[in-house]
Amino acid sequence: MREPFSRRDFVSGVGRCALVTAGAGLLPGLPVNEPVAASVVQKGLIGRRASPYFTPVGNGEVRCELCPHRCRIETGQRGRCGVRENIDGELWTVAYGNPCAVNIDPVEKKPFFHVLPGSKTLSVATAGCNLHCKSCLNWEASQTRPEETFNYDLPPAEAVTRAERYGCRSIASSYVEPVVFIEYMLDVARLCRGGSLLHLMHSAGFVNQAPLDDICETLDAACIDLKGFTEELYREEVEGNLQTVLATLVRLREKGIHTEIVNLLIPSKNDDPETLRAMCRWIVEELGPEVPLHFFRFYPRYLLKSVPPTPVPMLEEARTLAMEAGLHYVYIANVPEHPGKHTHCPECGTLLIERVGYITRVVSLEEGRCGECGHSVPGVWLAGTKAPRTQAESSP
Repeated sequence: MREPFSRRDFVSGVGRCALVTAGAGLLPGLPVNEPVAASVVQKGLIGRRASPYFTPVGNGEVRCELCPHRCRIETGQRGRCGVRENIDGELWTVAYGNPCAVNIDPVEKKPFFHVLPGSKTLSVATAGCNLHCKSCLNWEASQTRPEETFNYDLPPAEAVTRAERYGCRSIASSYVEPVVFIEYMLDVARLCRGGSLLHLMHSAGFVNQAPLDDICETLDAACIDLKGFTEELYREEVEGNLQTVLATLVRLREKGIHTEIVNLLIPSKNDDPETLRAMCRWIVEELGPEVPLHFFRFYPRYLLKSVPPTPVPMLEEARTLAMEAGLHYVYIANVPEHPGKHTHCPECGTLLIERVGYITRVVSLEEGRCGECGHSVPGVWLAGTKAPRTQAESSP
């Protein structure tokens, strides 16, 4: 068992944390943490790949089957996400192998608190998104097209090589909505099979079941943004729908994928206590009490610059009601040094994992069990705990 952080530990770790997390905001085309991308970086570097997720509807028009928008796309046009184009009556992605962000991050930044704590992950994102969240942190990339960002020439095999070279233990499809670059994500993930790297995904969960099932075949853990618990909020603030996201969460549970949930708590938007209680009760009843839930503090950005930051007491109240609803692991995020970032055993209360900024220390957790009482804690604690996988296949 390890001792908790001392002041000396924290001070000495600040420099390391700064090196790992410098430039935490997304700067398209720039490796904000460490220079891990290939040498070719240029604006409008387009990587095309045929997509299987469409249906011809006649007269050269196609219907995209990737997400519930089901865009009908004429020849030479693109869907709402800006990265899926009708080329001669077939659907192609124009965001294959050309990410606009390639960074080394702490896995806790995704945030995954129950996946290989303290490890590094290679985060990858392309331009484009199938939603339009007014609170988007990375809107410079998500609300644009690949030809408008500076992009890396980073084929799947090179992404895996870079991740291994820099000591990462996972590759995370992150920052923007990874569903829109699913073909690239799947090829990267298939190359992780049977090796030392996990495949992680941070998504808003707005995806149809067939492509979601394909993702699950290569996925070790998912972090899903549950942006609120009303259709009104999803319609007005996100341009999506709640039921699809709930169906995604249920499907991930059915597939046995370790899942963590993020709720960005925005004052006057999704902070109603009764709605939060209903959300937490749904998580307990449909997914189980051991699903980690992260309440994130909102800061003014993008189209919500006039909305004030989330008061810390509001986050604490949300955490309390979530635990009263029966959730075992509820975290407060985006508040430096808040004790709500630590993991405690729900059985005996022992401190299991301590987090200060992005510095993480495992205090009393042994192979996924509490070091004091032996209570099993959900998560991916060892890279080899997943069932062996076959070698990577080539996608269509």
